[in-house]
Amino acid sequence: MYNEIKLDKIDITSKPPNVEPARQYYFMAKCREKVRMFEQENGRRPTACVTTFGCQMNARDSEKLSGILKEVGYREVASEEADFVIFNTCTVRDNANQRVYGRLGELKGRKRRNRQMKIALCGCMMQESSVIEKIRTSYSFVDLIFGTHNIYKFAELLYNTFESEGMITDIWEDTDRIVEDLPMERKYPFKSGINIMFGCNNFCSYCIVPYVRGRERSREPEDIFREIRGLVADGVVEIMLLGQNVNSYGRNLKYPITFAELLREVEKIDGLRRIRFMTSHPKDLSDDLIRVMKESDKICRHLHLPLQSGSTGILQRMNRRYTKEQYVDLALKIRREIPDIALTTDIIVGFPGETKADLEETIDVVRTVKFDNAFTFIYSKRTGTPAAAMEDQVSEEQVREGFERLLKVVQDTAREQAARYEGSVGEALIEEVNRDDGALVTGRLSNNMIVHVPGDASLVGKLVQVSLDECRGFYYMGTVL
Repeated sequence: MYNEIKLDKIDITSKPPNVEPARQYYFMAKCREKVRMFEQENGRRPTACVTTFGCQMNARDSEKLSGILKEVGYREVASEEADFVIFNTCTVRDNANQRVYGRLGELKGRKRRNRQMKIALCGCMMQESSVIEKIRTSYSFVDLIFGTHNIYKFAELLYNTFESEGMITDIWEDTDRIVEDLPMERKYPFKSGINIMFGCNNFCSYCIVPYVRGRERSREPEDIFREIRGLVADGVVEIMLLGQNVNSYGRNLKYPITFAELLREVEKIDGLRRIRFMTSHPKDLSDDLIRVMKESDKICRHLHLPLQSGSTGILQRMNRRYTKEQYVDLALKIRREIPDIALTTDIIVGFPGETKADLEETIDVVRTVKFDNAFTFIYSKRTGTPAAAMEDQVSEEQVREGFERLLKVVQDTAREQAARYEGSVGEALIEEVNRDDGALVTGRLSNNMIVHVPGDASLVGKLVQVSLDECRGFYYMGTVL
């Protein structure tokens, strides 16, 4: 839809519409006038830099921000010396917050040198009231703050920064709205993430996501299909369906549909070559979904299935709602049904109450399931979550010792898994010219393994057959066939 809208034809002298997304296009047109005034006064287009912290959901949100900025006339750059800088923040772990504060400190001097510079903050971190208070007191030079629920209002909020002095704060506690058909500026022309739902209902005791992203809201299937068809028509061959827990997709719709049923319909879209998705909660992964993956020619042979802990006692304290035995049974069933699948996971070390015996349980799961990769994290206390108030927080020394022990087992297991494919042939989507060696290009196999092969930029965006000649631990060196 947005490709059909001409901002110059919108009457910006009238009152703004009350319906979305027409209201936002009205404000995009108003912002474009402000950008043109800047260009006339400065002899150049204003620049914008969008910096993303966090997950694929945040990356997708940033593509929306970039799309709107491009639509109103900004030229996007990589440098934070830009005229408009926006941080799309993450708050899953405390170090993500500290990184943002550090970067804000650097921006203070830049804004002093560029009086026309504007700074905006959005995303998960902004949904925390303590963060807002700290920014107001310590970083008062920030122009705009908004959260996760009203990102679709970015054009309107941007216009307000042109019209107002001082900090604008627009934070919503929750929403049930999903606004479609806004501009999008994709990072890759050949692949794209697609939100199929927003929010989370699981309330794991360590996780702040349900508090900052809100409750689950699923997009209508037809809106998803329409977006995918449009992307395929624009050259996309691979899509990733995104949600905090895609396995619970569709439950809150007027006409409920399961995630497996959605996948069956997505697979029918002509021209789409690859389908990925994340993230899956083990408690909701159905036999029907396993069957759909097994029978599919398009769904990639990769499943990210967060474990978090291998101890049933710790899993209960985490409110994960499955046991060690249930997780292992599920993972081994998936391996039996889809032998060539790559299983990856998330693991937290140092959750309150975790003992050395609990850690051994986790290591036992890693060795039993044989994960192809695992993202291991040290527990990060998030204010407002039940786990933050738990007693028996684990000592830093014990956490570090346990983390290093687990990491070694994870890495050794992942190397063994990767080596299975040496000498075989696979299909790789070439994603970029290798950053370290311009004579190579880098591709991704269906199982998410990286492979580097000789080639040039003409291969980027293409699906090619490659021989996996040499396994180097976590990636392959190969040859295009």
